[in-house]
Amino acid sequence: MWIGATNPTTLSRIWFLKPTTTASDISITVIAKATLVTASRITVEERFSFESENSLLEMNLEPDMQCWFSFCINFAKIQITMKRIAPLPLFLALMISTMTYGQSIRLIPKEEYPCGAMETDRYLPMLEGKSIGIVANQTSIIGETHLVDSLISLGVNVKRIFTPEHGFRGSADAGAKVTDGKDEKTGIEIASLYGKTKKPTPEMLQDIDIMLFDLQDVGVRFYTYISTLTYVMEACAENHIPVVVLDRPNPNGFYIDGPVLKQENKSFVGMHPVPVVYGMTIGEYGMMVNGEGWLKGGIHCSLTVIPVPGYDRNAIYELPVKPSPNLPNWESVYLYPSLCFFEGTIASVGRGTDKPFQIFGHPEMRGDYTFTPESKGGASKPMFEGEKCRGLDLTEFAHDYADNPTQLHLEWLIDAYQQLHEKNYLFFTKYFNNLAGDKILIQQIENKKSAEGIRASWTSDLEAFKAIRSKYLIY
Repeated sequence: MWIGATNPTTLSRIWFLKPTTTASDISITVIAKATLVTASRITVEERFSFESENSLLEMNLEPDMQCWFSFCINFAKIQITMKRIAPLPLFLALMISTMTYGQSIRLIPKEEYPCGAMETDRYLPMLEGKSIGIVANQTSIIGETHLVDSLISLGVNVKRIFTPEHGFRGSADAGAKVTDGKDEKTGIEIASLYGKTKKPTPEMLQDIDIMLFDLQDVGVRFYTYISTLTYVMEACAENHIPVVVLDRPNPNGFYIDGPVLKQENKSFVGMHPVPVVYGMTIGEYGMMVNGEGWLKGGIHCSLTVIPVPGYDRNAIYELPVKPSPNLPNWESVYLYPSLCFFEGTIASVGRGTDKPFQIFGHPEMRGDYTFTPESKGGASKPMFEGEKCRGLDLTEFAHDYADNPTQLHLEWLIDAYQQLHEKNYLFFTKYFNNLAGDKILIQQIENKKSAEGIRASWTSDLEAFKAIRSKYLIY
């Protein structure tokens, strides 16, 4: 029973009353804007007092059976067992005072950015005397030096470079085919994994003894680097080649949200039954793919993950190099999980502007912010090129990250749909279901279900995923 809430991030006075006349288990569920995480089971007896060692939870049960709880972490379920001898009427009053349901998120500047690649002492011994393949792009750096250059300077035999979507230098448009070639600086052969094939062929893997994988992911299911990792692991497993993932921070690793992918919607922008935002580093993700038997035929890869030193899962990381052409800064990376849904609609997400994935709009929408897309590097022939669009600029919303709910923000998508549906536009494209991972989200939005109601429908699938995920966390 909800009595009141002061704002989206703070719940000030919420009471739950439940009468009982016999000894029983009382299950109390506290939901803060449908953000669910686990909490401990607490056994309480009348006049019992509990205080945790780390002061995250303080509780006192007074004679009148009033419980006062103070939370400093994100709780969702509180299970309380009331033990009584006499079957007397009982009213339990639960008050949560100033409970923030999002942990304090901090922004780590690029000057403090850590990565597994810098832990050379942990993986160089594995490479000694071996012919090395490297899955890399412009993000594969140690400090200001590219991983390939660092390894060559250390005498490592780099045989071949494998490159994902956007190419080795990260300049190709989204979805544009990447061709094979040679690295101009080193002369090393480059094999494209986003051209004729997305999976390394046996010919590509000839003379490769061990495969290094070092790409900066952004922690979102439809960002294709995790699909590239899957195919690399699969091909290497089939050809008996060990894989070493040099782990990197997940800039969106501080929450889990979104519909879990259904297999009928499987594609290169979503290969596995995971939510849109899955809260794992790319190394942890690879361990999950391997451990759950998600590679073709259930084959297992010889996989080693070199951890990120001092990684903080509860942080936004400002990346030293943009991971792809249209994610130019931390604000765009932060907003990407919510705004990428627009790629499956007739609205623009700002490609061809200076603020891709920070803005959205359409020529027929309302909004205080206007923009006109133009062709530019990484965004040739963008949607509505040369047309004035109206919509929203969410850059300042990103700057309020510490106070924002840690969740996908469907309200922007719902509002845009309603605006354009009123004008008889067909808002969604066929691509939307690939991004959403199921066919239900479109139906929910078209049926005018609220963002809160939609998010509540994900709960059981998210809890099942979290149980799987927990087996592979290394931080």
